[in-house]
Amino acid sequence: MHMMEGVSRGDQYRALGLSTLAFTVCFAVWTIFSIIGVKIKQDLGLNETQFGLLVATPVLTGSISRIFLGVWTEQFGGRIVLPLQMLITAVSVWLLASVQTYEVFLIAALGLGLAGGSFIIGIAYVSRWFETERQGTALGIFGVGNVGAAVTNFAAPFLVVAVGWEDTARIYAIVLVAMAVAFYLFAKTDPVQKDRLESGTRPVTAKEQLEPLKDARVWRFATYYFFVFGGFVALASFLPRYYVGAYGVELTTAGVFAGMYSLPGSVFRALGGWMSDKWGARFVMYLTFIVSLIALFLMSYPATTYTVAGINGPITFNITLGVMVFVPLTIVLGFVMSLGKAAVYKHIPVYYPHHVGSVGGLVGMIGGLGGFVLPVTFGILLDATGIWTVPFMLMFVVVAISTIWMHIAIRRMEYGRHPGLAAEKYLSDVPDAPHPKPVH
Repeated sequence: MHMMEGVSRGDQYRALGLSTLAFTVCFAVWTIFSIIGVKIKQDLGLNETQFGLLVATPVLTGSISRIFLGVWTEQFGGRIVLPLQMLITAVSVWLLASVQTYEVFLIAALGLGLAGGSFIIGIAYVSRWFETERQGTALGIFGVGNVGAAVTNFAAPFLVVAVGWEDTARIYAIVLVAMAVAFYLFAKTDPVQKDRLESGTRPVTAKEQLEPLKDARVWRFATYYFFVFGGFVALASFLPRYYVGAYGVELTTAGVFAGMYSLPGSVFRALGGWMSDKWGARFVMYLTFIVSLIALFLMSYPATTYTVAGINGPITFNITLGVMVFVPLTIVLGFVMSLGKAAVYKHIPVYYPHHVGSVGGLVGMIGGLGGFVLPVTFGILLDATGIWTVPFMLMFVVVAISTIWMHIAIRRMEYGRHPGLAAEKYLSDVPDAPHPKPVH
């Protein structure tokens, strides 16, 4: 997409800045249960599985809603859809403060989850303002809104201590309404939507937008996103609980440690977009997966005591990953996951320029489902095994599967088209075709 007539750099930066700010607020709301959930768990006496389900429920709605929110954004434009989504979410967040039972908490959590759908609205809206060669960087900067998770990890524990979790929820709801109003007042209608309104052409139908979903490549991108985004959301929600339980630290300290994971997991997304524009998204995906495998292998190692039969009797020694080693490992993991998130979304406007909303929505939905499935599975595995590090073992398996699938797919694709191609070629991005036809 070339830069459209009448679109100034100022228009581009306004769209990008407002969208990123709105997404940050939405993401902070979306992950609120990672902190207030710990208090709710204590108040209601929940087990690990119930807590996992509570934390994961907003992620479920946030993921599934991405499909229809992406389609609606293609049809009606982000300037209309994003403020509406924020206002509806704010009502659920406000009502959260008056809930008494676990079952109703789950229902409120479903409504709160709409906050997660803001991502695809922003992706579709922002991509319409930028030309192809700058989209990776622009969408990477927009994705920095993931820093909302770090805002919640750092700030919410102190709010909970100061005013209680009920008023924390109300404060979040008020901020969300203010952001919705500000976005509607200051944002402009995107160029594609503006042209459509001026020319009177009909919006693309939902059926036409969903056509690329028959392409197997879309589902491969979605699997990568299951780890880099779904895994990120799952760990941002699980780590405060892990630090409190495994290391016995206070909730405020646990929130700071978890924030140290989610901060690089967010802010370096812009760097990932720039690296994808410069060296290709595949190179960035390989880097993400290989470093993640190493970090997760080390994080998975449970505290173990060995007794060896020595010459002068048994020798006992202990291997334990201290919190001062564990926290830096999470920082490294968060950093490479943020690069990977940007790399996945660099692919989409390149391969599917006219279906960013629907294809991005599906990829975001599958990725977000990782954020739903993983915390629930973490809880079940913790209840079943009683081993604190078992969630990281599960994450290691997920990355291993993604890495193998990506490598096999790229080799097949490249060797199918270019027999004898040098190894470095399949690190660069060579789209099969600018507008690939769906694979039936």
